[in-house]
Amino acid sequence: MSTQLPPRPSRLRIGLTGGIGSGKSTVAGLLASHGAAIIDTDAIARRLTLPGGAAIEGIREAFGEAFIDANGALDRDRMRALAFTDPQAKRRLEAILHPLIGIETAREADASNTAVKVFDVPLLVESGRWRAIVDRVLVVDCSEETQVQRVVLRAGWAEDAVRKVIAQQATRAARLACADAVIRNDGLTLDALAAEVDALWTRWCAPE
Repeated sequence: MSTQLPPRPSRLRIGLTGGIGSGKSTVAGLLASHGAAIIDTDAIARRLTLPGGAAIEGIREAFGEAFIDANGALDRDRMRALAFTDPQAKRRLEAILHPLIGIETAREADASNTAVKVFDVPLLVESGRWRAIVDRVLVVDCSEETQVQRVVLRAGWAEDAVRKVIAQQATRAARLACADAVIRNDGLTLDALAAEVDALWTRWCAPE
C-alpha cells in the first residue's frame, strides 16, 4: 500500500478502481461498512439499461430492436459480443451511457451528506477525467491470472472472454500510475483484505 499521502481533508472523495475480478466490489463493501457512501457507476449503468431505463430508447435507436431483450432491457450478452469485435459500436454505446451515468453519479453524490464518498468506477483511468474530480484514488490490484480465475469461478465466463475484457481495460501499469494507494489482492483471505481496508480507513478517514 502506498505511504505517500496528501493532507487529510475533512470531507473526502475517493475514486475506487481495479480491473475485472480484482475484488474492487468487495473493497467497496468493506468501505461502506466503515460508513462511506458508495456511488457505483456500474450499478448506475445497469439501472439505465433495465426496462424503462433512461438509456433504452437511445440504445434501441442506435442498435435496433435486436439489442433489446424480451423484457425491454439491454441484451447485455449480445451487446458485449458486439463490443468485443466492433470498437465503433463500443464507442456508440459509451456515447449514450456515459453522459447519463455522469448525471446520475452527480445526483447520488449530491444527495449524500456522508463525509466520505467512494466513487466505484471501473473505467476511472480510461475516462481521463476522474483524477480531477476525486481527492484520492484507490486501486485494487492483482495478477491477470487471478482476475481470470475469479471471473471464471464467479460468473462462469469462458477464459478467453475474460481475457478480452482485460485487454480492453487500462493496463495494470496505467492504473498503478494514478494511484494514491494500492491494495494488492492476490492470495488475501477476506479477513486479510478487511484488515487492509481498515488500515487505509484509519490513515485516510479517521479523525486525527
